[in-house]
Amino acid sequence: MKIKSVALLSFILFIGQSCRHKEVVAETKFCLTPTMEKSTTIDTVRSGEVEDELKLTGKITYDEEKVIKIFPQVSGVVSNVKVGIGEQVKEGQILATIKSSEMAGFENDLNNAQSNYEISQKNLNAVEDMYKGGLSSEKEYLIAKNDLKKAESELNKVKNIESVYGGSKTSEYKILAPISGFIIEKNINPNLQIRPDFSESLFVISDLKNVWVMANVFESDIPKVRKGYNALIKTLSYPDKIIDGKVDIVYNILDPVSKVMKIRIKLENNDYELKPEMFAYVTIKYSENVNKLIVPSNSVIFDNSKNYVLIYKDKCNIEPREIGIYKSVNEKTYIESGLKKGEKIVINNALLIYDQLTE
Repeated sequence: MKIKSVALLSFILFIGQSCRHKEVVAETKFCLTPTMEKSTTIDTVRSGEVEDELKLTGKITYDEEKVIKIFPQVSGVVSNVKVGIGEQVKEGQILATIKSSEMAGFENDLNNAQSNYEISQKNLNAVEDMYKGGLSSEKEYLIAKNDLKKAESELNKVKNIESVYGGSKTSEYKILAPISGFIIEKNINPNLQIRPDFSESLFVISDLKNVWVMANVFESDIPKVRKGYNALIKTLSYPDKIIDGKVDIVYNILDPVSKVMKIRIKLENNDYELKPEMFAYVTIKYSENVNKLIVPSNSVIFDNSKNYVLIYKDKCNIEPREIGIYKSVNEKTYIESGLKKGEKIVINNALLIYDQLTE
């Protein structure tokens, strides 16, 4: 009987200790404090199309649709050059002059044509007066009128030719800027002799208000690029500035040496910050045409080679849950498994709360 009493007493003590242990657990259950609750952000799991990025390199180039090459119209010797490479010029500005015997010939032709026109005009006036007075026939009058028309036509022809070549009266051919822009190439210097068979451009002018970005796409990345895709451009000169653009052309051939495909992105450059030959970092945004659940990347906790998020039900009911990740792209993480659309998760303070829950 005494032994039974001792056993009963021991059982009662064990039960009492168990109850006290449960009470301790209940008392230490984690809840968000008012301060932490205010600073904790809760978000909802949503679904969407997987968006990815492709990192490319490239360079800034001229807009070839707005590049003008200037070739010599006459032969001769360059007397002076007024601009240098990189300089900004205005339409109609004199770039250089060439002393040319051809220009002297044009001037002589103009003088002769002008003289013939004046003689024909005087002759017509005289014949017309005689015709009205009956001293000249109608045939002679019509011949004089026709001669004047021929002289006028020849004069206009010579004037048009001279206007094409600059209209100089000093045997100098003036090279004028056909557009406003920047001198991007110069192949002329004083005393350069220009022969009739000279085929090289003297100046190349580009309007740098628009430029191209030519980016390189490796063979394995070709399926990820399409015309119209959004592109973000950064340069070494302005690392904090991101320029928005779109893929304008996909050149569907590979360079035989580098084995890359080129794509083109057009950019406005009204402030002239972008210079041709600048190195460019290009990020192409594209869609994989796959729908997945999406959570903010800063809500994901990596621990013991596994990924977790915190499922939020209320401030005293927060559950760590393991998830499978499809991929992470910057601030978005696409979920393969472990979550349902509409569930609520903890964003900021997630790691701090996770540590409290897993102690």
